Amino acid sequence: MKFSSRGRGCCVAGGRERGPPPRSPFVHQLRFSPLEKAKIAFMTLTLFPIRLFFAAFMMLLAWPFAFVASMGSDEQELEKPLSWWRKIVDVLLKAIMRMMWLAGGFHWINVKGRRALPSEAAILTVAPHSSYFDAIPVTMTFASIVMKAESKDIPVWGTLIKYIRPVFVSRSDQDSRRKTVEEIKRRAQSDGKWPQIMIFPEGTCTNRSCLITFKPGAFIPGVPVQPVVLRYPNKLDTITWTWQGPGALEILWLTLCQLHNSVEIEFLPVYIPSEEERKNPVLYANNVRLVMAEALGVPVTDYTFEDCQLALAEGQLRLPSDTCLLEFAKLVRSLGLKPETLEDDLDKYAATAMKMKKEKVDLKEFSAYLEFPVSHTLESMFALFDENEDGIIDIREFVVALSVVCKPSKTLETVQLAFQLYQSENGTIIEEDLAHILKTAMGVSQINVTHLFRAVDEEEKGEITYDDFYRFAELHPHFAEDYLYADQMGTESGLETSSLSAPNGICTDFSPESTEDKNKPLQKKLD
Repeated sequence: MKFSSRGRGCCVAGGRERGPPPRSPFVHQLRFSPLEKAKIAFMTLTLFPIRLFFAAFMMLLAWPFAFVASMGSDEQELEKPLSWWRKIVDVLLKAIMRMMWLAGGFHWINVKGRRALPSEAAILTVAPHSSYFDAIPVTMTFASIVMKAESKDIPVWGTLIKYIRPVFVSRSDQDSRRKTVEEIKRRAQSDGKWPQIMIFPEGTCTNRSCLITFKPGAFIPGVPVQPVVLRYPNKLDTITWTWQGPGALEILWLTLCQLHNSVEIEFLPVYIPSEEERKNPVLYANNVRLVMAEALGVPVTDYTFEDCQLALAEGQLRLPSDTCLLEFAKLVRSLGLKPETLEDDLDKYAATAMKMKKEKVDLKEFSAYLEFPVSHTLESMFALFDENEDGIIDIREFVVALSVVCKPSKTLETVQLAFQLYQSENGTIIEEDLAHILKTAMGVSQINVTHLFRAVDEEEKGEITYDDFYRFAELHPHFAEDYLYADQMGTESGLETSSLSAPNGICTDFSPESTEDKNKPLQKKLD
């Protein structure tokens, strides 16, 4: 099976279609020259400890001011103009925070454009979101932000957070998402009584190579927003903190070891939504994203935070960075298959596919099978599986791919389902079947499974059962790295992951770098 290039997703920049971004937005890799390594070593012994001390000191210095100013503040008082002494505290805290960033090497912060008044734009939408250093505009404006409720319990930092009157999101509250949207809407429609709300609509960190899908929360109130774009024009990018790449402490260390760090904050003109955009938050979000992408000179892509979770799921089959399953997942969402019912849909489609046995289907039959009308999205999904571009696909490949998207961390459940789809009457599959299963499950066009198949087939019968594969996987939990592409897993694919639960203080995070293709056993399905 090979994913056809006709199923390729496109990016848009400035309203024009372009090819996919040259790098995945979810992986960041750093490579240093010998001279850069020597500089970092020297800075580590000299400048780094001094900067770290002063930055920590400034944060501790800010704490008592924020603590006193936050005491006894009720909601009615927050909606009133600041008293004279709170205005003084506000100025002092902004000065202290500026000194903290100065200690971190941000000697000057280049600000372009004019920040709108709360009465002009109650919401500031900031992108791209790529690091905890994106807190710089937050400390400059003291705009409210959307934060996890747990953040207020963090010593020192939690007090500073509470001072800017954030909108807290509680993970333990099943109704938290609705309440958060309602609170944003209430504040946004208060005619400037509340401070502006600063929202990072991407919902996760990227490497700034493109703008991923904006979540609609900031646009549901239907009020004017002011787009704010961030740039870090540094020769060496030690700023970016994503799911794949240097960890939080390493980013802090490397950034403090740079002699100077640049940041640009540009306030774009206020975007006033049309009547259609007020009624359609998704349309509103997409149009604002296009304006911001135009200002940044980067493409937009329909990938989302959920794609980040798919790519970094802790399963035995880690997806390579060039997997086409991210494109497939995007099409699944666009088609209208809902996450909350996806497992039930998978069971239904799998049962139907088993009855069909090895029968292949055309586009019309595929439409009837999914119970969705023929559309551009359906045609794009069909093209992903059209191996020979002859208008026929193997429906089993769709089921296997859907299983990975539905259960990304449950590798063996997907493999078991695939065995049921491909096995003969005596419950076995051959090497060719295993190749079909694994290349579909990993979203690649070519993969050599000979080494793996022979290792599983200890009796050299030329066929294996699921029980054989399961026993082998139990003994060799890292079989993908050991038997499929050991040379690729730790380098090209960048699959050493960090915890998905790691907070960045503003929201959660996830980024590959173009590398030379030299005798790669795995190739893109989207050529």
